[in-house]
Amino acid sequence: MSTRDFIEKDYYAALGVSQGADAAEIKKAYRQLARDLHPDKNPGNTQAEARFKEVSEAYDVLSDPKRRAEYDDARRLFGSGGAGARAGFPGGFPGGTGGGQPFDLGDLFGGAGGAGTRGGGGGLGDLFGNLFGGAAPGSARARSQAASGPARGQDVETEATLSFEEAVLGVTVPLRMQSPGTCPTCSGSGARPGTSPHTCEVCGGAGVTSRSQGAFAFSEPCRNCRGTGQVVDDPCPTCQGDGVTTQTRTITVRIPAGVKDGQRIRLAGKGAPGRRGGPAGDLFVVVHVSDHELFGRKGDDITLTVPVTFPEAVLGTTLTVPTLDGNVTLKVPAGTASGRTLRVRGRGVPGRGRNGDLLVTVEVAVPQRLSAEAERAVKTLDAELGDPRPQITAATQRNAERGSTR
Repeated sequence: MSTRDFIEKDYYAALGVSQGADAAEIKKAYRQLARDLHPDKNPGNTQAEARFKEVSEAYDVLSDPKRRAEYDDARRLFGSGGAGARAGFPGGFPGGTGGGQPFDLGDLFGGAGGAGTRGGGGGLGDLFGNLFGGAAPGSARARSQAASGPARGQDVETEATLSFEEAVLGVTVPLRMQSPGTCPTCSGSGARPGTSPHTCEVCGGAGVTSRSQGAFAFSEPCRNCRGTGQVVDDPCPTCQGDGVTTQTRTITVRIPAGVKDGQRIRLAGKGAPGRRGGPAGDLFVVVHVSDHELFGRKGDDITLTVPVTFPEAVLGTTLTVPTLDGNVTLKVPAGTASGRTLRVRGRGVPGRGRNGDLLVTVEVAVPQRLSAEAERAVKTLDAELGDPRPQITAATQRNAERGSTR
């Protein structure tokens, strides 16, 4: 990410959120846009692809608290009229740079306090170099980086839908996705095979040019060579001179045990390849988990509801119940009430320290129809058992008596 990107690009507008949006709002906006603009959903749509890259770049910055703070600081410093104007020096900086003469911010950022200290270190150059994660704009280091320095590859996001068992136990899945990659025709040079790029005559291969704006002189990426320091006269027919194409690739990814629905897994170095020897970006996999016909999940515990008959609940019984990796024997104590939850330790979601538990809820099954003989048996049992709610019955009787006297 260049300094100019931080100054000129409005990442909040790209995601359609306010500057005060919290992390949840930013994530929600990004996920909606990413789904709508994903290359798989818009094959051959270059505008959607460009917008997808813009949205991804904005989310990369705004989802990282540190990078977002740096971005906000940069926008405050440079967002309106440049640093000098915001500081109250519209005609130039004091100390020999007034009188309407252009002031090169490269001198300020490069650490030079004045003509007599150009060889010295420190100063604001170190401050802004740290702020933007690289060399100060306009410095020799920045020109060198723009022309030949390595560039990190883009981060890529994709989605994976897993079954309940796969999410709990872990699984290795192949993921097919589209992302930027080195052009196979020109090997990333951007030039038609058999030709080579040449040094840019505008910037002399530096990759940056300077322009004056009022009292200031700004260094910016060369527009003729797009900051690369080289010009392609005969572009590659496959990538049109970019050196990068959108490619479909399949990679095998290990999803760890215990992932949750909506969880975002980061796989370092599995994103788009870097340029000029730079490192690859990261791959982010958003996991979606399907429902299970029997099991549910509560944190690291797995839930299961098991019907039992009335005699089993009254007299107690031993049940064989399923888990995701086999069966277990569960003892139901005599007199178990419907809705009671019994715990089977260690048979839940696998964890690093300890596994979760299996929570079995016992539910007394009530038959919808009875034979005449069964109905007589139930009535006999009911008479034997007596009233299970004497306090409630007594209260209703008192209410009835009060009503009859009114």
